[in-house]
Amino acid sequence: MKIAVYGATGMIGSRVVAEALSRGHEVVGVSRSGGGQPQAGVRTVRGDAGDSELTTGIAGEVDVVVSAIGPSRTGGVMREYLEQLRNIVQTLGGTRIVVVGGAGSLLVDGKPLLDHPAFPEIYHAEALIGAEALEYLRALGDGADWTFLSPAPVIQPGERTGTYNLGEDSPAGDSISAEDYAVALLDEIEKPAHRLRRFTVAH
Repeated sequence: MKIAVYGATGMIGSRVVAEALSRGHEVVGVSRSGGGQPQAGVRTVRGDAGDSELTTGIAGEVDVVVSAIGPSRTGGVMREYLEQLRNIVQTLGGTRIVVVGGAGSLLVDGKPLLDHPAFPEIYHAEALIGAEALEYLRALGDGADWTFLSPAPVIQPGERTGTYNLGEDSPAGDSISAEDYAVALLDEIEKPAHRLRRFTVAH
């Protein structure tokens, strides 16, 4: 299978690339820097996810697109993320997309995690944009072949165990390693079980 990964050099994207390669897939790794170490099986592309000519061309040559881009929490223009995601989706041409989402929109006691008092303020604006991205996808209905994967509330580099717990709209646990998040994402690509909906994973 041929998989395009936008945000291929980020914490999540780089692990998605590594997991895909370990399973024998070909990867088109897209990033603004065009950086990363050259790897067998990866074609590195320098580009912006908001460039419709780029995204149209890439969608036409792969089986699945992974959006591992995300809103900046350090002063960037957050809504740029939504514009980029919309552009990727609008140029899919029928190609499937799996979106790396956030945990803030997961429901705890009937309300989004981001609305709970204990939710860290530093992540609040980012989480709101992530929740808006999910609503954008849901509003598409079957107008695109999408899946949105939310991590556990805590995600960070760690061990690849190859195991995880599944959930739908509520957390399946407190944390997940970035490595096992990538495992779950590739499992979904290889054996789709959550088309047109969100799911979540945790340890």
